[in-house]
This record gives sequence, structure tokens and C-alpha cells, in this order.
Amino acid sequence: MRASSSALLRDLPVLLVAVVWGSSFLAVQRVAEPDTVVAMLVLRFGLVLPVLGLFAWRALRGLRRAEWLGGAALGLVLGAIFLLETFGAVHTSATNAGLIISLTIVFTPLAESALARTPLPRPFLAAAGLAVVGIALLTGEGGLRAPSAGDLLVLGAAVVRTVNVLATARVKAIRETDTLAVTWVQLATATLVFAAVAPFVGPSPWTVAAAYGPAQWGWLLHLTLLCTLFAFFVQMWAVRTTSPSRVSLLLGTEPLWAAVFGITLAGNHLGPLALLGGALVLVGTEWGRRTASAPPREAESAEPAERASVPV
Repeated sequence: MRASSSALLRDLPVLLVAVVWGSSFLAVQRVAEPDTVVAMLVLRFGLVLPVLGLFAWRALRGLRRAEWLGGAALGLVLGAIFLLETFGAVHTSATNAGLIISLTIVFTPLAESALARTPLPRPFLAAAGLAVVGIALLTGEGGLRAPSAGDLLVLGAAVVRTVNVLATARVKAIRETDTLAVTWVQLATATLVFAAVAPFVGPSPWTVAAAYGPAQWGWLLHLTLLCTLFAFFVQMWAVRTTSPSRVSLLLGTEPLWAAVFGITLAGNHLGPLALLGGALVLVGTEWGRRTASAPPREAESAEPAERASVPV
């Protein structure tokens, strides 16, 4: 009984991360319009960097030039993810965005398999096909309608997320580098790019900040404190106190929570076939997750803790 209670206490914070990530698509829609996306990103990560920097300061001082450059390169990729995902979220429903982005779960093993030239299990391929059929039903609203621009942008974000995962694993300069330090460099690089681009694509971050009311500031702080800082630190803690596979499975419920928030709070309405599509995405991505990464218990316990990912 005590063991099960202890496991529940370890799992609960990770599950809360999945919940707040699921709410992030709705939060983005509450604080950003198409012409204020870049300014909002500057504000969001401008608030994150000082806090994260306090914890990462000692490690940052010890970084070598190659580590700074490696982190900065990954930061450019991360910036592309944020731009695609955020622009996509303001041009589609919160439900669609949350479900489409989950395709990263099946894209990543497919890409790894192609690079390594190793076949994937047939159940995984069936799961991937199921998820793709689900996306077609979901974005077509159960008919033959072409996906919206927002749907395609979020799909692009899922593809670039896959690139980011593969690149992070292969950039030799940062393999042994402190996670906090690399994360700070990535976010700082992406934020500098956003700040440089912002004046040319819409109002300045300061103008947007001044125009925000209490509700919008509340949603922005939700994105900053919960969806980014809280999520990052929980991941770092979780991969050291429980198995990476367990963390992955719990975080995999993110699209389910995105659908819950989209339908209950954002008022997203899905027809019967679109609902079926959403269900197929959830089933396909979860099935794919389980069939693509099921390491033996001994191998799993022998592996080092996974690097915590940057919350997106």
C-alpha cells in the first residue's frame, strides 16, 4: 500500500505537466493574435530566462565555446518549433493543435529507423497508420476538406520537433553538458531571434505588454511559470526518480488534455467522424509509443537519466 502511494506521489507531478501542456494551446489563443505571436514569445521567454538563469548560472560560466555554439544551433531549431506551433495554434482549434502535435511520437521512431536503416515492428507501423488516418478525419472535420493553414503549421511543428529530438541526441558538443545550461542557451538564442524579428512583423513586445489586461497576463504567466518552468523542473526531477518510460507514458497524455480543454473551455465542436479521428490519434500515438520503445527492464535501469526536454 505504501509503495503504491509513493508511486502515485511520484507520478502526480508528471501528470500535472501533461495537463498544463495540454492547456498551453488554449492559453496561446488567449494571449496571441496572428500579428502578436512573435511579441508574445519574446514576453513569454523574456520572463523565463532570468529565473532559469539563476539556477543555471554556475553551469553557464563553465561552458566551452563549442557548447555555446551547439546550444545556440539547437536554439534556432527550437525557435522554429515555437513559431510554427504558436502561429498554428492561433489559426486552428486548441483540440486540433494538441492532437496534431502528438504525431511527433510516431514521427521520431520513423525518422530514427530511416537514419539507422533498421525496420520498425509491424505493430508500430500499424499504429502510425492509424494516427495518420485519425488526423485526416480530424482536420477534414469528418469530410474531404483540406487541412487549414493552422493545421499544416502545427504539423510542420511536429516534424521540426522530430528534427530537434534527433539533433539533440547527435550534437556531440552538448552530450555531457549540464541540462539547465543547454536549455538556457537554447531559449536565449530563440528569444534573441524573436526579439530581432518582432519589430518587422507586428507591434513591439512592449506595446503588446501594455495592452494586456489582467486575464491575458494571467494566461501569459500560466505559459511562463507552469507550462515552461514548472514543467522543465518536474521533468528533471522525474527522470531521476522514476523510469524514463514511465515519464514518457504519463507525458503522452498531453493530447488528451488538449482535447479536454479545447472542447470544454474553448468550445471546440467536433462532428462524429472528427471525434472518431481524434480518438484514433490518441490510440495510434499511445500504441506507437508502447511498441516503438519498450526496453527490457534491465536495460532501462542501466541507462542514464534522459535529458529533460524543453517544454513547447
